Amino acid sequence: MMTAEPAGVTGGVDTHADIHVAAVVCSTSHRLLEVSEFETTLAGYAALWAWIVGHGPVDAVGIEGTGSYGAGLARFLTEQGVELVEVTRPDRQARRAQGKSDPVDAEAAARAVLSGRATARPKRRDGLIEATRLHLLVYDAVVRERTAMRNRLHAVVTSAPAEIRQEVVQIPESSRLVTLSRWRPRAGDDVVASACRQVLRELARHILTLKQQADAARAHLDALTAEAAPALRDLYGVGVTTAAQLLVAVGDNPERIRSEAALAKLFGVAPLQASSGKTQRHRLNRGGNRTANHALWRIAMVRRNSDPRTQDYFARRRAEGLSDREVMRCVKRFIIRELYRVMTRPAPAVPTGAELRALRHEAGMTQRQLADQLDVAPVTISRIEHGQLRTPELRHRIHDLLAPASTTPQLAA
Repeated sequence: MMTAEPAGVTGGVDTHADIHVAAVVCSTSHRLLEVSEFETTLAGYAALWAWIVGHGPVDAVGIEGTGSYGAGLARFLTEQGVELVEVTRPDRQARRAQGKSDPVDAEAAARAVLSGRATARPKRRDGLIEATRLHLLVYDAVVRERTAMRNRLHAVVTSAPAEIRQEVVQIPESSRLVTLSRWRPRAGDDVVASACRQVLRELARHILTLKQQADAARAHLDALTAEAAPALRDLYGVGVTTAAQLLVAVGDNPERIRSEAALAKLFGVAPLQASSGKTQRHRLNRGGNRTANHALWRIAMVRRNSDPRTQDYFARRRAEGLSDREVMRCVKRFIIRELYRVMTRPAPAVPTGAELRALRHEAGMTQRQLADQLDVAPVTISRIEHGQLRTPELRHRIHDLLAPASTTPQLAA
């Protein structure tokens, strides 16, 4: 007599800070099998996984909050090889009709996977992009605080006694913070002037410390983004923080973005239908990752201001009757096409400045000799070798020029 194979099951997890509530639903009959709670520790994750497996072969697990409370569990289940699905919280209308509780939310997560309403694959948080995200958090926080401190310093100077305000204004902008950080109360100052000097000193010192922290975080971002996506960094208009924001939006597993349209929707540049009756039109999609959308805007603005190709496109589309805002949306959609190619299909690595410097030394050439052969300024070669200039075409030209010299066999004497 043949025995029937056990039916597959689908899990759902409602995540919290201290306790995860999990539900198991039969994948064939859609019947709720059991609900239980587990601690948010490694032992709790292992117990949750063993509990789900104990009900039968696991088809998939839907998790709420994979980017916050569920990040640890999602990382653990990914290591087990289970198919994870990111589930958004139920809409308010459904909650008003059905009520709200943790077991209900866990069951709803499993049923969202079974019904096909939840299909998004969560980001992996186990590689260079996760490290980039952490450093980007620090960089953004430090830059915001530095801006706030500079505004406060400006407010103090504005309301300071006339002699102090005049003295501050006469200090060159480039050395103002360093000078203010060395100020001391002076003999003859009244109580207000003495306090003003002390406050300006402390604010200046704090701003200088924040600048050092921001520079250190930016250096980490520079190294991580260059290693994770060198082709992205080589695109026109993509800087260190812009690349970091785009990479963090996509995650460590860019293969989850299955098409250009999916990337456009993620970045909030996919148009939405807004047609009615005889009016056929589209409107701007204000969804998606707004930080990545702002990064796209910065790339488009850089190209609009300094890229001849983009400037020609703006002029042509404006002549066709489009507004600047409409042309900008088109440019952002074109940028998506470039981003999708370099982020999901990495191009061959561009030679680094250190590698080109080593090849130049092997060839016995000075920077000026190399610059003369390439018809560029010697300072361009210097900036490339120090990693200050990202020009992939020129780097490949330098490599092609120097590589034969380094690989040519030496003739015997």
